[in-house]
Amino acid sequence: MNNARIRLYKDGIPDKGPVVYWMSRDQRAQDNWALIFADMLARENKRPLVVLFHLLPAFAGASMRHYRFMLEGLKKLELLFNDQGIAFTVTTGENGLIYFLQKMQAGFLVTDFDPLRVKRLWKQKTVATLSIPVYEVDAHNIVPCWVASGKQEYGAYTLRPKIQRLLPLFLEPFPLIEEQKYSFRFSEPPDWEMLSSVVQAVSNGPDIQHIMPGEEEATKGLQIFLENGLSGYEEKRNDPCEAGTSGFSPWLHFGHISAQRIALEILKQVPKIPGTDAFLEQLIIRRELADNYCFYNPMYDRFEGFPEWAKSTLNKHRNDEREYLYSEEEFENANTHDALWNAAQTEMVITGKMHNYMRMYWAKKILEWTSSPEEALRIAIKLNDKYELDGLDPSGYTGCAWAIGGVHDRPWGERPVYGTIRYMNDRGAAAKFNVKQYIRKVNNLKFLTDNQSKLL
Repeated sequence: MNNARIRLYKDGIPDKGPVVYWMSRDQRAQDNWALIFADMLARENKRPLVVLFHLLPAFAGASMRHYRFMLEGLKKLELLFNDQGIAFTVTTGENGLIYFLQKMQAGFLVTDFDPLRVKRLWKQKTVATLSIPVYEVDAHNIVPCWVASGKQEYGAYTLRPKIQRLLPLFLEPFPLIEEQKYSFRFSEPPDWEMLSSVVQAVSNGPDIQHIMPGEEEATKGLQIFLENGLSGYEEKRNDPCEAGTSGFSPWLHFGHISAQRIALEILKQVPKIPGTDAFLEQLIIRRELADNYCFYNPMYDRFEGFPEWAKSTLNKHRNDEREYLYSEEEFENANTHDALWNAAQTEMVITGKMHNYMRMYWAKKILEWTSSPEEALRIAIKLNDKYELDGLDPSGYTGCAWAIGGVHDRPWGERPVYGTIRYMNDRGAAAKFNVKQYIRKVNNLKFLTDNQSKLL
């Protein structure tokens, strides 16, 4: 493996216990560079390998929808680790992670990379209590975030050539993890019923049915997309009426599948499938651009994080009259004058997903119908993180910042409220897809969901 994926997070003196991989962002047993490195470290130092996941009862606004999906994925992951002979456990409690490392006399700690502020602060706080070597591995991006660029990029057009130049060095096959030489097993497996009971998250709608969690399900989804979805991706991806997107985002968010595995499988296809370039642009460049933004801009979820031109134009139009003003509750209940916007919000609440084009429209209208860009950004992020199954993700924060604050965009024609922020309206949407059909589709979905709820 390319060692540039790994960086020494903190030096120290190894204790006598196992190599512990603190799994967080990348919840999978295969195609995981952090796990591969931890395994190599364990073999080199003749120690057992232990994989640990620490469950926080409440986390940054995560809802029951997120917890249910994640816990079910972790249950399946336990079985995969059992097959590999790798010890796996789940800790919880305020000091459960640190207590476990101390109890095990962990020799080395390997962690996932995550650009989000709350994750980085948590890692810093945890590592500050340790005296052993700690390594951080970017197993989420194909080109490690800190290697792709050493600064916040202006947009895809500045990051793209850097990643394209580095891809041949990092787009390498994954080695298989062999049977563990220095085995270790816990006397008791994770107590999933207890772990579920400690979760303190808000309920946010029905269980998700359209996508199942877990590494095996994600792999099946990839095969279906290769066979049936990729060829029509470029043509259909901007139409919310069509099933034209990959649907990978929840699996990618929870790390149930590696973006690198997806890219490798797509690039294997001979002859080249139409839609490949368009899809890889989203999978690699746009995803890694989002990580770049959140990693190098600590204000990624705040007005202060917007580019100067965007802050200037939004401030200039801060006191413009709004034709409509809605409260957070009205937005959440899809109670606006705009049937298209209401449909997008309703679809997100029911299914945990929103088509990317609609998510852009949805966020821009929140800017138009709130009293300030700060309020718009707050509401957009809160609703996105609460209902989207891929919420609490760099791509979500970056998408909201693009729509409301011009991040990775440029100035457009000036107009009220928006200033020179790119504008979207329902007429533009109607030119791209059948708006009435989309609204009917969502209304039918709501009707079915409401009636199912009555029967339960």
